[in-house]
Parts: sequence; structure tokens; C-alpha cells
Amino acid sequence: MSRGAQPAEPEWLAKPSGACCMKGHLHEGEPAGTFEHLADIETYVSQPPSETANGHVVLYFPDVFGFFTNGLLVCDAFAKAGYLVLGIDYFKGDPIYMHRDGPKEPKEGFDFEAWLTKHSDFASQHVSGWIDAVKQKYGKQETKYACVGYCFGAPYVMNSIASDSPACEVGAFAHPAFLKEQHFKDIQRPLFLSCAEHDFTFETDARNKALEILREAKKPYHLQLFSGVEHGFALRCDLSKPYERWAKEQSIRGIAEYFDLQLGVYEKRTQDPNK
Repeated sequence: MSRGAQPAEPEWLAKPSGACCMKGHLHEGEPAGTFEHLADIETYVSQPPSETANGHVVLYFPDVFGFFTNGLLVCDAFAKAGYLVLGIDYFKGDPIYMHRDGPKEPKEGFDFEAWLTKHSDFASQHVSGWIDAVKQKYGKQETKYACVGYCFGAPYVMNSIASDSPACEVGAFAHPAFLKEQHFKDIQRPLFLSCAEHDFTFETDARNKALEILREAKKPYHLQLFSGVEHGFALRCDLSKPYERWAKEQSIRGIAEYFDLQLGVYEKRTQDPNK
């Protein structure tokens, strides 16, 4: 390295979101939650049924589609599993699907990179304060926190389970983006990885490297890998195809059950046959 030269920027393990992230199917349904502002950011709040509520919170970090029906229904699914779910709109009402023509193509003249930079800058500056606002309003002494992120949301999961005093006790992501080796080295809490066989952001070699890092550091993790599906499967799959629907549902179920395990919900439920 020449005098004064800077070290090379670490390569991505999960690459940044790309224009391909504009693809996907929009699902039908009526989200059950409500909207409010926390830390001046629109927040989706999905309450668990009283009979299944476990007293804990899931933080939802959306993909580039933001607050679209698919994602809100996923939030509702975690709520049905017993969690109070709060999702952040770090796109400020400007999700990517508003900039596409039809199911796949961006509108003519749309600058994806400029859009991405603007919202990435906002999210990196405001997620921490939003989490603090969630805890201040909804947290109790006994509350535990989990987090889940899709694509764009993955690094906020990793940040939330890193450091000596992480914001969450457990995290999960599906088809992640924007992750480097250091993200996997830094985590201090269990991680659930819900992955697609064919993923342009998190390819097989990169996924294997991430697992190697986790194994060598003896960090607790669980890998869920689906054959025959692509990036976006856990949010934007084709529900008319039974296997794709099953994979999406299994992703949600696997993440929720891992949260149950790590937060002590599973242990309490198996000890009490009435739960």
C-alpha cells in the first residue's frame, strides 16, 4: 500500500438493493393495525390478540416497498403469534413501488440510486431514535424486544443486536441487503437467517462466508434456506403458486418460533399446557 493510501472498503456479503428489488407481486388483504407517529416517523402498530399476547415487542424494518399491504400483513402475522409489532416508515411515504410502471419496470427517468441514497441517509440517522421512542411508549420492565428486517431492513436488525448493550435480544432477516462481514462479526445476540436459493444480493458463496463467520465466533444462529425461490420470496411472492406461498408462510412461522425460543416464550408455553 502506498504512503497515504486508505484501506480498501470491505466488500458486501449481502449486496445493496438494486432495481431488481422493484419486482414482485402485490397481495390483497386488509391490514389490521393502526398508524401513529413516533419520533416524528410514521409507525405501523399491530396489536396481538389478548389470548395470545406474550408481552414482548417485534420491531419491523421493511424492504424498499415500505408500508405496502404485503408487509403490513406480515406484521399482522407476527402480531397473531403474540407480539406487539411496530414498523418504521423510513421512506417517509415514498416507497419504491410508487416509482414503477406495472409489476417490474421503473418509471422512465426514475433515478433509483438517488432514491436509495436519500432514504438510506435518513434511516441511518433516525432508526436509533425511533427505537428509543418505541421503548419509551410501549416498553415495560419485563418487555423483551426482537427485530426482523427484509432486504433494505437487514442492517438495522444487525445493528440492533450488536454492541455490549443491544437494542434487541434476538434478530432475524429475510433475503438481506447492505451487509458486510463486520455486521456478522459484531452481533452479540442470536440471529435467524431466512434465505432464498437464488438471491442476487446474498449469493451462495456470500451466505456460506457469513455462516463461516458465525460458526468460527460461536455466535448463535439458525439458517432457513428455501430451494427454488428468489430474492423477495418472504414478502413479494406469487401467492397463486403453492410452494411460494408455503415458503413465505414458513419464513414467518420459523422467525416467530425462533423469537419464542430466544425470549423464553417457548419455554413458558411448553411448561404450561394451557398456553
